[in-house]
Amino acid sequence: MASTFRLQIVTPSRMFYDDEVEMTIVRTIEGDLGIMKNHALMVAPLNIGKVRIKKDGQFKEAAISEGFVQIESDYTRIITDSAEWPEEIDVKRAEEAKERAERRLAASKSDIDKVRAEIALKKALNRLDVADEKK
Repeated sequence: MASTFRLQIVTPSRMFYDDEVEMTIVRTIEGDLGIMKNHALMVAPLNIGKVRIKKDGQFKEAAISEGFVQIESDYTRIITDSAEWPEEIDVKRAEEAKERAERRLAASKSDIDKVRAEIALKKALNRLDVADEKK
């Protein structure tokens, strides 16, 4: 049996995940980060992306947005604005959010509006990508 560590994924509205896992992969602002038991201690900011969780030799994915990952030798906590399993994602709503963000980017007049639209587009694309994985 592989070494495990405790993984918690916390959002403002719920404890999304809390279990022993073999490995997790998250997207930080520096790129993807694989975490296993006895990883170096660190805190890193997260980027919009997927979290991949390996438990019992199998991977599963969820969509997450910005936040932080805190890594201890036998414990990792991810604090994120949102987290969704593929089956929780409303694909129609994500497609509508993508289209709205694309329209806003095309019509953007201010830098602030453009940044907001880019973030909304990244979130929508990430959710659609994770939802597509369940097919």
